[in-house]
Amino acid sequence: MTGAGKAPPASSSGASAGRRSSAGIAAVATERQALRQDALALGLDLPEHVLDQLVRYLALLRKWNAAYNLTAVRDPAQMRVQHLADCLAVVGPLRRRTGGRALRILDVGSGGGLPGVVLAAVESHWDVSCVDSVGKKVAFVRQAAGELALPNLHALQARVESLPASDFDVVTARALAGLPELVRLTQPRLTPGGLWMAIKGHRPDDEIEALPPDIEVFHVEPLTVPGLGAERCLVWMRSR
Repeated sequence: MTGAGKAPPASSSGASAGRRSSAGIAAVATERQALRQDALALGLDLPEHVLDQLVRYLALLRKWNAAYNLTAVRDPAQMRVQHLADCLAVVGPLRRRTGGRALRILDVGSGGGLPGVVLAAVESHWDVSCVDSVGKKVAFVRQAAGELALPNLHALQARVESLPASDFDVVTARALAGLPELVRLTQPRLTPGGLWMAIKGHRPDDEIEALPPDIEVFHVEPLTVPGLGAERCLVWMRSR
């Protein structure tokens, strides 16, 4: 029997659960700080609630990725760099190019919501639609929109060429086809005066040369992504 006034010993399972909980909290705090540093390196001072949303999004992406293979990147630190930091790198250029105004953005071939989820989290006045033909990826983006409380984030399951003509201010794509194909598929979805913001690795000169004459590449903008030892750029296009 337990002596009077003496608490019973904690169970080993309870102690283990406590250690796991403490380790999990510490890991989240570490990742949050690393993400903050990534953002600051990109000139972004993100509010606390946005950092929270992005860390939760990354956790959700990892959870779903175990079952649905949303991304080939598995290492947690590399997921932060190759997905979140890589997408955060386009926020400053997009703000500058559009004057920080409210935008309707179409993220084509969005997959697990990159860059669409990141853009919607960072700027609440950007209305972002992520389109993909794969149902599980669209379901994930819808789940993210709900769990992260992002009413400005929408998920559409469709081939982009089947979407009705519409009036998006910006069309972006991170892992889709070459520039000529991107333009062909999405030109009817842009509002007059709208822009394409294609996220690329190295400067795609062959793709630029293959664009139709009515499309102008008015800027190729180099990007430096913290922690990513790879070339990245934005190809900005518009109709002449």
